[in-house]
Order: sequence, then structure tokens, then C-alpha cells
Amino acid sequence: MLKNEYASIYACQDTAAKFLVSREEDLRPPFFHDADRIIYSLAFSRYLDKTQVFTFQKHDHLTKRMTHVIYVSKIARMIGRALGLNEDLIEAAALGHDLGHTPFGHVGEKILNDISLKANEGYFNHNIHSVRLLKDIENYGNGLNISLQVLDAIMCHNGELVQGKYEPVAKTPAQFLKEYNESYQNKQIITQLRPMTLEGCVVRISDLIAYLGRDIEDGIRLNIIKVEDIPAEIKSVLGVKNREIIATIVNDLITNSKNKNYLELSSKVYEAIKSLKAFNYAHIYAYAYTPEEKKKLKVILGTLYDAYLTDLKVMNPTSPIVKYYQVMSETYQNNSKKRIVIDYIAGMTDDYAIKEYNNILKTKHTKKEVNHDL
Repeated sequence: MLKNEYASIYACQDTAAKFLVSREEDLRPPFFHDADRIIYSLAFSRYLDKTQVFTFQKHDHLTKRMTHVIYVSKIARMIGRALGLNEDLIEAAALGHDLGHTPFGHVGEKILNDISLKANEGYFNHNIHSVRLLKDIENYGNGLNISLQVLDAIMCHNGELVQGKYEPVAKTPAQFLKEYNESYQNKQIITQLRPMTLEGCVVRISDLIAYLGRDIEDGIRLNIIKVEDIPAEIKSVLGVKNREIIATIVNDLITNSKNKNYLELSSKVYEAIKSLKAFNYAHIYAYAYTPEEKKKLKVILGTLYDAYLTDLKVMNPTSPIVKYYQVMSETYQNNSKKRIVIDYIAGMTDDYAIKEYNNILKTKHTKKEVNHDL
């Protein structure tokens, strides 16, 4: 194994890597190897056609899930390098943090959560499903045996929760699994998760940094908002352009976190971030979908779930869910049929979900189809 030493005494060393199943390593350090396994996963390739914020808006320069993930990785590595942390661990977690996102972004996630609860399969959260993909679904249901530290950083990445201080908490494998399993039954667990490494904390805040300014730019491109709409008290602290917002937050974070076992923002920048996030929710995200589009997405995902569950129960040989089931490991096949269908839908890209919905409509002898214009 290559020897890597990091400047900070709080960095997670490669020798500290833990696994749920023992793993032989090669010349690659363990977290570097994790990043390789993630970028060559099938789920990673599906980032290309998954919604970040806008599904039905047509514009070549809108952020997609893939570009967001790259932004998170770049920002997180920049912070990690400045603080002397393990960049391999940071990169692997950043690249894998959104693998479990459903088609149609957070709206699709909410719909699939409702479906999952109704099916008695527990809560659906994309960060938890990202872990499930790497642990139990990829590699034909055998998992990729990613390190505990990377899985934990992915599980705890929730960039929707804004904090002024990010402090890691040590965990054993048993404690990690307890949090992971309880998240399906306890709605509050998601809001209480804290990464076990400082690198995981970096990924968590980088997720927030990556989307705040970029979503402002997308909103301006789509004429949803104007620069003048952003409150002056936010612009005076963070700036207006994406690069200004990123630079301000990153520099503030690095300045206030040097040689500490936690990350910290100044109160001025922290308050401005909270205000900007609230502004984005009220003026951008609230207008990402019309009520009619949300209803249509609910119909699309609900129809897929009902049709696939029926197909799996009768083992319809022409159904894609049956073909998916048949190539998976025996261990994976022991999951409930409802869970398998939820897994399959969660893994869909936007285009594939719409295509499959239209195929189902055709089997019902209707000419009605849906496209990206709805």
C-alpha cells in the first residue's frame, strides 16, 4: 500500500480504514480504491440523467446531478487540502454522496418516500439509499465493500441542514449500522446524523456550498429570479456570483477551522448562508415544478410501482423488473418484492422512468403519452 501522511493530526489516516467485510488491498490506498469502485459503479453512470433541481425546464447549462457531484468533489477537496485532511476519503464520499437520488430530484424522493411508507418499507432518504446501493445492490446484489468511513460520510452528508459548526463523532461499525437501520423507522434519525470523520464533515458542508450559488445562477438563467431580488444583506456578505459565494464561504471556513478537530463558520457568514438558503427555497425551489407537474410525477412513479410489483409477483418474463431480479444475487433476491421494486425505481434516470411509464400506458391500449414538456 502506498504510504500517505497528512498535515493535520485530525486527518483520517489510510491505516485507520475499516470495512464491514474484510478486504484485500493492492497498491492503491483504501479510500483511493473506494473512489475507483464508486466511479466505475453502474449507479455513478446514471448521474448523467438525473435531476438536480429542474426536470422539465429546457436549457443546456442547467445543473444536473452529475455536475453537482463534481462541484461537491472539487470544493471538498480544496477545503480538505487547505486543512491537511485525507483527500482520497473526501473524494470518494463526495463522488458517492448522491448515488441514491431518485429520478426527478427531491420531488421524486418525496413521492418514493410516500410509496415506501405506504408499503411498510420504512422511510426513503436518498443518503441512506446511497449507502444501500454501495453496500447491498451494486455488483449484482453483492455490494462493493466500500470502507466504513466513506459509507458513513455518504450517509451523513445531508446538505439541507445548515450548521455553524460541524464536529465529527467517533463510531464503531455496530454504531454505524444501528444509525443506518434505524433511519428506515425513525424519521428524526436523519436530522441527527453526524459524520465519524472530519473529512465527512467537509463533504457535508461542501454539498451545501456547491448548490447555493449555482442554483442562484440557474434561477437567473430561467428568469425565475433577478440579481436585484437577492436581499442586500446577503449580497454584502456572500457576494452575488457563484464563484464569489463559494470563495467567501470556503475562505471563511478554512480561516475558522485551521488546526481544529471541527469545522466552523463565522457567525456573519453562517447567518448569511441561512438567509440565502431560505431565499432559494422561497424564490427558486418553490417554482421548480408546477402543481400539475408534481401530480403527473406522482402518477408516473405510482404507476411504475404498481405495475412492477404485479410483474414481480407473477414473474412476467418481459418485464424489466423481472430481468433485474433474475441477475441479482440470492441474498438480494431474499428482499421483499416491495423493497426490490423501490430499489429499481430509485435507480431510474428521468428519461428511463418516463419511457417505462409510456410503455405501461401502451400495454393498456392508450395513445396518451407523457414527455419532458408534460
